[in-house]
Amino acid sequence: MQTQILGLLTPMMALFFAATFAVFWKAGRMKRHVLGFAIGYLFFAVGFLATHFLPPNAFYTFHLTQFFYSVGCGIFVVSTCERVGQRPHLPVLLGIYIFSAVVLAISVNVTNDVGPRLILLNIGYGAMFLVNLVALLSAQRSDWIDKAIIAVTALQIADFFIRPTLTMMFEQSIPSEEYRGTVYYSLIGLVLGVKTIAGAMVLLGATIVEWTNSLRESSDKDALTGLNNRAAFEEVMGRSIARAHTQEVPFSLVVADIDHFKQVNDIWGHQAGDSAISGFGKLIQEMIRGCDTAGRIGGEEFCIAVWNCPNEPAERLADRIRTAFGRLEHDGLNDDIRLTASFGVATVREGESYERLFARADAALYRAKSGGRNRVENAEHEVESATPNRVSAAPSTQHGEAQAPVKEPELVELKRAGG
Repeated sequence: MQTQILGLLTPMMALFFAATFAVFWKAGRMKRHVLGFAIGYLFFAVGFLATHFLPPNAFYTFHLTQFFYSVGCGIFVVSTCERVGQRPHLPVLLGIYIFSAVVLAISVNVTNDVGPRLILLNIGYGAMFLVNLVALLSAQRSDWIDKAIIAVTALQIADFFIRPTLTMMFEQSIPSEEYRGTVYYSLIGLVLGVKTIAGAMVLLGATIVEWTNSLRESSDKDALTGLNNRAAFEEVMGRSIARAHTQEVPFSLVVADIDHFKQVNDIWGHQAGDSAISGFGKLIQEMIRGCDTAGRIGGEEFCIAVWNCPNEPAERLADRIRTAFGRLEHDGLNDDIRLTASFGVATVREGESYERLFARADAALYRAKSGGRNRVENAEHEVESATPNRVSAAPSTQHGEAQAPVKEPELVELKRAGG
C-alpha cells in the first residue's frame, strides 16, 4: 500500500502543475507557451499513471506510456523554444521519436530483458532535450530565469544519459515481470519526482516573471484589445530591429486592417465595431508566439512584429490569421455575417529603420485593399526598383479571393457565412 501511495505522488504533482500553468494562461491572458507547459505536464501525468496502473508485462503498456512521455517532452521542447523566439527542430524531434519507437518495438519481440530498451529510451529523451538546449543557447538571452531554464535542461540531459547506464550496471538484467520490484523502478520514481518539482519551479518562476512584467506594462496596453498601444509597439520595434541587425536574425512585420470597418459602425453601431476589434486582437494574440509582439496602432489597424522569422513564414502566418478571422463570429452582427481583413508583409533589410519597414508593409497592405481586400500582399515580392506608394501600387493576387475594388462611399455587401 505504501508503494502504491508513493507511486501516485509524482503524477499528482504533475497534474497540479498542469492545472497551475493552465490557470496562469487563462487568468493572466498569457502567451501560448504557458499553455504548452500545462499540456506537457498533463501528458507526463497520464504517462506516470499508465506506468503505475497498467500491467507491467503487457505489450501495450510500454508503448503507451512512452508515447505519453515522448509527446510531453516534445511539447516542452517546443514551448521553451517558442518562449525565447527559437524555432523548434520538429523534424529532428520526430526523427528521434520514430527511431526510438522502431528499435524498441523490435527489442520487445526479441528479449524479455527491459534493461537495454530502458537505456535506449532514456538516450532518446536525452537527445530531445539536447536539441532543446542547443536552441536555448542560440537564443542569447541572459536573464537569470533563462539561465535557470538552461541549467535545468542540462541536468535533464545528464540524468537521461548517465542514470540508466549506471543503474543497469548494478542491476545487470531486469525481466519485464520483475520491473516494478527493481532498484531502477524505485530510483526512477524518486528522480522523476525531483525533476518534476525542479522543472516546474523554474518554469513557474519564468511564468510569474512574465506575468509581473505584463502587469507592469499594462499602461502600455490598448484597453479594447489588450495588445500594445502604438507608442509601446513602436518602442518595442525600435529595440527589436536594432537587435535583429546586431544578431543577424530575420525579422518581419505584418500590418493588418479590418475591411469595410466604417460600414460595421454605420450599420450595426460602434459597440459592434468594438466587438470586432476586440475579437481580432484576441485572435492575433492567440496565433502568435511568445517572442512575437502585436499592437493596435490605429482604429482598425494592427501590427505584428514577428521575431526570428523569414519572409515566407511571416506571409503564411498572416494568411492563417486572415483565414481564421474570416470564420470568426462577432457579437452585435447578424449571425450570417463574417468580416474580413487585409494584410501587408515586409521583412527588414540590412540597415533598415522601423519607419522604412513600416512604410513598405503599409504599402503592401494598401495593395491588398485596392486589389480586392481579404488577401495578403508581400512587399518583398515587388520589383526591387519600384518605389512603394499608395498611389501607383498595382494589385496582385497573393492570397485570398479577389474582389472588385470598392469605392468607399458606396455600400458593399459584407461577407456572409458560407458564402
